[in-house]
Amino acid sequence: MRNPFAIEEDPQNPVPREAFGWRIYAVAFGATWASAMYGYDSAFIGGTLALPSFKTAFGLNAAASASLSSNIVSTFQGGAFFGVIIGTFFSERFGRRWTIGGSGIVFMIGVILQMIGKIGLLYAGRALTGLGVGGSSVLLPIYISECAPAPIRGRLVGIFEIMLQIALVFGFWVNYGVNKDIAGTNPLQWHIPVAIQFIPSGLLVLSLPFLIESPRWLVSKGREAEALKALSWVRNLSPEHEYIQWEIKEMQDQVQHELDLTNGKTSVFQTFGELKEASIRNRILICVALHLLQNLTGINAINYYSPTIFKGIGFTGTSTSLLATGVYGLIKMMTTVIFMLFFVDRFGRRPALLIGAVGSFGCMLYLGIFSTVTNSFVVAPPKGAGANAAVAMIYLYAIFYGFSWNGIPWIFASEVLPTRVRGLGMMCTVCMQWLAQFMIVYSLPYMVKSIKQGIFFFFAACTVCALLFAYFLVPETKGVVLEDMELLFGPNTPRFAIAKRKAYEEAHLAGITGGQVYFPRDTKAEDTTDVQVEDV
Repeated sequence: MRNPFAIEEDPQNPVPREAFGWRIYAVAFGATWASAMYGYDSAFIGGTLALPSFKTAFGLNAAASASLSSNIVSTFQGGAFFGVIIGTFFSERFGRRWTIGGSGIVFMIGVILQMIGKIGLLYAGRALTGLGVGGSSVLLPIYISECAPAPIRGRLVGIFEIMLQIALVFGFWVNYGVNKDIAGTNPLQWHIPVAIQFIPSGLLVLSLPFLIESPRWLVSKGREAEALKALSWVRNLSPEHEYIQWEIKEMQDQVQHELDLTNGKTSVFQTFGELKEASIRNRILICVALHLLQNLTGINAINYYSPTIFKGIGFTGTSTSLLATGVYGLIKMMTTVIFMLFFVDRFGRRPALLIGAVGSFGCMLYLGIFSTVTNSFVVAPPKGAGANAAVAMIYLYAIFYGFSWNGIPWIFASEVLPTRVRGLGMMCTVCMQWLAQFMIVYSLPYMVKSIKQGIFFFFAACTVCALLFAYFLVPETKGVVLEDMELLFGPNTPRFAIAKRKAYEEAHLAGITGGQVYFPRDTKAEDTTDVQVEDV
């Protein structure tokens, strides 16, 4: 039986074993407390809205329920949208590490405002927590990707999603616990779920002194000595080691190429023009579309309004729907953890997207048919095999989504963009993530009220679009060094996904790297490069 933790290395560019030690995992784990902020907030608010004490404290009566729920939930997405933009510009000026830490502080201020119990301050607090999550969500995948060795990059960026899912499960089960054990007349029933937001944000701030700055960001700012020190520490190799020297050289070559493209301009404002270059623009469009489609598969409808969804297929009572929601969260968490730790760097990104889309479509289609036949959004459906299958389909959906569209879009976006525009490109991508979330969470209460079971058919149709998009336009990036992404997405590469990967593999087998394409080491390499680029 093969070791599930075994690392598939590239024989053309083997990585010293020391680079896979505890240090890179510690860096990834410490930074992903920011992801836990994101995950917990995504989960707890939907269940908290259903708590009797919360409804009493903030006036969520039946007449105003849809509008207030939409406003309370979607204010977070609005704050996150602007947090992405602010975080991007701060990170280009002050670095990835300090901006992620600052996001945690902003998040904690938002939690304090929410705890006061006034509707106006609740909105302000939700906006600030969104601002903090938006600022960290745009940077965290970039930060881990820029620090990670290529053979385990998917696994390490996947920790972002693992922490998100673990925190999401806590959010689901905390609401179930306080609803079960604390009376609905006691304000502690809603204060506890809100206050738990302090835990991940506090741990993120405490982890900050132990994190390194991104070596690639340091190189892009001309701080090579600091980059060499950070890289040698996280790889557990001496600065003079040939692999460290090679890696720094590849970073320098890539940054120099990008500076040549922008005529030496270094300001984040001045690099906007580079986004118009075809190969960069196409990468950003793919990343943006992946994050849009990730939300249109229906995941955030279930994350934020799971009690409403479960009620719509026959679960009655707040406690029962919260219990079903908690089980759903556990299943999605376990699927994500297993895939991200054991399979993402062996199985790849593209196959997971395709299989996950097919399975998610089948689950949504069944839920739509069941809800239509039984009219379950209007009357309680009869107990039996059909109702049990509907519940099973939500749990099966959690499995298919958990190993595919849950984390792969984040990994893909963190990998494919060049260093100079990675911040701006990720800003565009994550802005779409939060804009799509805003559209879904704001509109879903009204969709449930007006089209009822039609929401499942809507998400099923969107999943078909996601499947077609991934098949034709999303190439496999497993094992590709960040500086070699130009061989996969460069200006002379094929248009469609399968052909792109084939062209990359031909170039890679010929010994060509992204750095050699622009800065050949010798005459022989230069001649080879010219031929290869022409072929590709």
